[in-house]
Amino acid sequence: MLQDILAAIPWGILLAFTIGPVFFVLLETGAIKGFRAALVFDFGVILADVVFILIAYFSTNQILERLKDDPALFTFGGILLITYGVVSYIKCRRDFKRNIDEDVRETLPKNNYLNLLLKGFLLNFINIGVLGFWLGILIVFGPQLEMQTSRITTFLGSVVGTYLLVDCVKIILAKQLKSKLTHHRIFKIKRIISIILILFGLGLMLQALFPEEKQKIIHRMEQAGQE
Repeated sequence: MLQDILAAIPWGILLAFTIGPVFFVLLETGAIKGFRAALVFDFGVILADVVFILIAYFSTNQILERLKDDPALFTFGGILLITYGVVSYIKCRRDFKRNIDEDVRETLPKNNYLNLLLKGFLLNFINIGVLGFWLGILIVFGPQLEMQTSRITTFLGSVVGTYLLVDCVKIILAKQLKSKLTHHRIFKIKRIISIILILFGLGLMLQALFPEEKQKIIHRMEQAGQE
């Protein structure tokens, strides 16, 4: 069991530092709304991971491969990310303008933990690439774990546990910036986050529109790695 846990730790760290929309939104939430709010958001993210793990574990590899590379799903996920980013950007500008016009105090909205939980879940769930990550993990490590349910559960649980612990450290570090965030800086961060979400959405859609180019890039990276 200890060997399985130690093998899982590097993957949990890698997952925690994967640069994606969740990464940036988690830091934003930690810096602006505090540790508890960011932790609830992270629980939503992990819940989506658990759903993907269950899908990957109980489904056949053939079905999952088709699902992972289905251009329609990449397009759908990209549209959702772009829509989310555009709406967030417009709302951010509108709120900032309203606060300036009304000359309100620089206070943060009260946390709605259910909304944060759902936000984390949906933001991670619409990224179909996460399913590919867990599928790859199971394909690589499943045979090494002799396809034993107990060992696979221990391994995957350790990956998720490490991911959560590293995220807690990230949240604490982000929270240290809270006292330095003025009202203007808060909305500036939100605008940047919104733009990042739009860019990730465009990236997903490009994968759907140019699947052959994607495969060529992957092939070149594999060749470079072998060299």
